[in-house]
Amino acid sequence: MTEILFGSDNQAGVSPEIMVAMQRADEGIAIAYGDDSYSARLDAAFSEIFEHDAFVFSATTGSAANALGLAAITPPYGETICHEAAHILTTEGGAPEFYAGGSRLVGMAGRDGQIAADDLRALLDERMRPSRHHYACSSLSLTQATEFGTLYTIAELKALAEIAHAKGLRVHMDGARFTNALVALEASPAAMSWRAGIDVLSLGTTKNGTMNAEAVIVFDRVLARDLAHRQKRAGLLTSKMRYVSAQLLAFLDGDLWLRNARQANEVTKAVADILQRVPGIRLNHPVETNQIFADIAPAVTALLEKSGFRFRAWDHRHPTRHRLVMSFQDDERKIERVRAALDPAIAPLPA
Repeated sequence: MTEILFGSDNQAGVSPEIMVAMQRADEGIAIAYGDDSYSARLDAAFSEIFEHDAFVFSATTGSAANALGLAAITPPYGETICHEAAHILTTEGGAPEFYAGGSRLVGMAGRDGQIAADDLRALLDERMRPSRHHYACSSLSLTQATEFGTLYTIAELKALAEIAHAKGLRVHMDGARFTNALVALEASPAAMSWRAGIDVLSLGTTKNGTMNAEAVIVFDRVLARDLAHRQKRAGLLTSKMRYVSAQLLAFLDGDLWLRNARQANEVTKAVADILQRVPGIRLNHPVETNQIFADIAPAVTALLEKSGFRFRAWDHRHPTRHRLVMSFQDDERKIERVRAALDPAIAPLPA
C-alpha cells in the first residue's frame, strides 16, 4: 500500500515546470555569485508581480530567509515582537537572534495564531522604554498564513503595521505559505505586502513547488543595499545562484505559484469537510489554507494509519492533537482515499 504523507507540504516533490527550468539553467556555464542572466532578471520579475520596485535576495532555507530579513531591520540590541507560536520563535533554533547579532524574540499570545491590534498596542506601550538599560523594540514579525493555517485580513495587516510604524518599528512577514494566503484571500501580492505596510517579506516557495529556493523581498533601496552585504556575510550568497534564481523565475511564470497553492487549498478544504463528519474528530482552528489541526481519537487515527496515511502529532501536551498538511501534488484520488479510510466512522448525513 502506497503511503500518503500529510506531515508537511515540505514532503512534496518539485513541480515539473521547476525541474525543466533547472535543466535549462544547467546548459553551458554562467557567471557565479548571482551575476548570471537568471539572477539579473529577479528584481524586474518580482517588481512586476508586486507592482513596486522589489529587491530580491535568495536563500535555500526558510529559516535563513527569515533570519536574514529580520537582521536587516533589527539591531543586536533590538527586540522582535511575534506571536508565541511563530516559527521564528519556536522552531528555528535561535537563528533570527544569531543573524542579528544578539537580538531577542518576544512572543505574545493571540487566538488562532494571530496577534490582535489592541494587544499589540498595549504590549508596545509597556515595552517601549526610553532607556539603554533595556532591549529596544525594533521590529514586528507577522506570519501569513499563520502557523495554524489561519489568515489575517488585509485590513488587519494594515492595522498592525500602522501600530508598529507609529512606534518606530519595521514590519517583517514570514510568508512561508504566503501564496496559500494570497489565493485564499483573492488578494494581490501588492495588497498583502508593501501596501499593507510590510517592509520585509520572506517569501516561501519550497512548500509550493520549488526544490530549494526562498526569497527575501524588500521594497526599499536602502534596505536592499544592507541586505546585499548581509547575504554574503551570512554565507547565503550561493556560488551557482542561477539554479536558485531559475526556480524563482519559473515559480512566477504562468502563475504556477498561484495554481499550486490553489490546488493545495482546495484539497485541504475537501479533506476537512470529510473529517468534520467523523465522530471523534474536532477541528481546532478554522481551515482557511492548506493546514488542518484537529483532535483525533485514537480509533480514528488507527483507521487512517491502517490505510497508509501518515501525519504529525502536534502537541505533546495533547496526545490526540494532530496536524495534516496538503500540497500542490495532492488531488482527488487522495481525497477519495481519505473518504474510503474513514467511511466506517463517518456519521451519516441527515435525510
